[in-house]
Amino acid sequence: MKKLLVSAVACTVALTGASFSQAQNPHGANAAKYGIAVVDVTYIFKEYPKFKGIMDGMKKEMEGAEAQLKADRDRIQQMEERRDTLQPSSDEFKKLDENLARQKADFNIKAGTIRRDFMEREAEVYMQTYREVANAVRVYATSNNIGLVIRYNGDDVAATENRQDVLRAINQPIVYQNSIDITPDVIGLLSRGAVPAGGPTAQAPGARAVR
Repeated sequence: MKKLLVSAVACTVALTGASFSQAQNPHGANAAKYGIAVVDVTYIFKEYPKFKGIMDGMKKEMEGAEAQLKADRDRIQQMEERRDTLQPSSDEFKKLDENLARQKADFNIKAGTIRRDFMEREAEVYMQTYREVANAVRVYATSNNIGLVIRYNGDDVAATENRQDVLRAINQPIVYQNSIDITPDVIGLLSRGAVPAGGPTAQAPGARAVR
């Protein structure tokens, strides 16, 4: 349902002076009226084109790195098979065995470094994206006189029997919201690049970041 909502809203979120109008998003029509809104951060991460592009690029890089590691692993396995055909007491066996030990150690270091690097880069991308989302939420809320934005999960669990999904729905604090979902508006701002860059969360002094 949200995909249809986003496609309808993303192209119509407009900047008028310093105000971002929410009139085109019926699911968030009451946010300014009540001064409170909800936002599905998880859904924004899934639909934000910039984030998706970066993660897709990193996925391709990781696949290339994994292919290289597999080639190295296969080469080491071939060396092991060759070593096992030799007499353990022979000089050639001992020389190949020592070489294999070095190769395995180098492989483990290389594999660990590659995976650690990707995990660190992924964490940086998630943090930067969260900052952009929080900044977009702040800008939109400020422009529409919204004093509180609460994170929630907008997935419809009525048709699912997945235990984890049901438990998440039960445990989330939002039981009911009356057209105060500004998720499509935030995605629209991010997709259009309509939000100026800010600090870590671009928040007012003394305020907390959107959680």
